[in-house]
Formats: sequence, structure tokens, C-alpha cells
Amino acid sequence: MHPALNQNAYFVKEHTGIFKASNNYDIYNPHTQELTLTCREENLGILTRLLRFSDYKRMTPFRIEVRTAAGEKVLTVRRGVAFFVSTVEVLDENDEVIGKLKQKFFSLGGKFNVFDAHDNYLFALQGEWASWEFKFVKDSLEFAQVSKQWAGMGKELFTTADNYMLSITDHVPQDNNLRTLILGSIMCIDMVLKE
Repeated sequence: MHPALNQNAYFVKEHTGIFKASNNYDIYNPHTQELTLTCREENLGILTRLLRFSDYKRMTPFRIEVRTAAGEKVLTVRRGVAFFVSTVEVLDENDEVIGKLKQKFFSLGGKFNVFDAHDNYLFALQGEWASWEFKFVKDSLEFAQVSKQWAGMGKELFTTADNYMLSITDHVPQDNNLRTLILGSIMCIDMVLKE
């Protein structure tokens, strides 16, 4: 696991764009304002690009690579075509699947169950209806939380760009793959639930 995943706080800033097909993010250390990670969705096919501007946007596949500012691959988040619910895979820097997020069919606000590579349940990602607050929990123990940060009137009204603050608790040890899954889940929140 890359050392960049050992922080306990991340500020995730989506790139703005009125007519954009791909989703790109920059992740900063909120204490130093230093760029820590970049998240890029590259090599979109023509059909996927076209569908991103339609009502079928939530069904389109995606593959987002997360890299350090120096270009080292940290993790990848990918999903195939989704019809009703999504299953999103999180891969490590060697493109090995380390976990999956499986969307619950009926849930207000959005909910994913998070599993390791062998389909063992780890925790749930739960959101509140009509809110931008999400928590990673298991048996009332909270591992992390995500909250939306106000992007400003112009960005909120005229673009789909969102900013998130991720806070990971001390319950998640450093150099643990749970951190990779939690950071990868941020892409799920935006790509699956909020677009």
C-alpha cells in the first residue's frame, strides 16, 4: 500500500466543467493544502462519452486511476455497465482486486456494502436521504465519514463539480487495505449516487 494512503484527512476537489464527459479529481492534504493525489478517468470510448450527456449517464462504465502527484499509481476504481445497482471494484497499485462495493437495491440516501476480494463483508457505506453526509460503519463502529463542502454559487448552479472532505478515524490502522477501499469509495459516492 502506498504511504499517501496513511493520512487521516483528504480534501477531494472535482474538476469543473459545464459539458464534460470524464470525471477528474484532485485530492489535497487539508492541513498543508498540498496536492497529494490525482484521480483521472481517461480513454473513454465514444459511446460512453455520448451516453454521459443523456439520461443513461448513471449506467455508463468507468475506470478512474488514482496516482500520486509524481505519477505513481496508488489505486484504480472501476465499474462495468450498471442497470439497476452497481458493483464497483477497487484495485491496488498492481491492478489486483482488493475489494468490492455492492450497492443496495432499496436504500434511502444510498448504501453500499463493502467486501474484501474474497467477498467477506467488511463494513457499510451509508448516506442520509437528501444529504451529502456518508459514513463507513460496522456494528455501530465508525471508520470514516465524508461530507460535501460548499463549492460556491457559480459552481453549484452551473456545473456538476463537487468537493468532499474525507476523515478517517484512528480505528483504521495505517498500511491497512481498508484505507484503500475507503478512498476508492469516494469515487462511488460521486459517480454512482451523486452524478
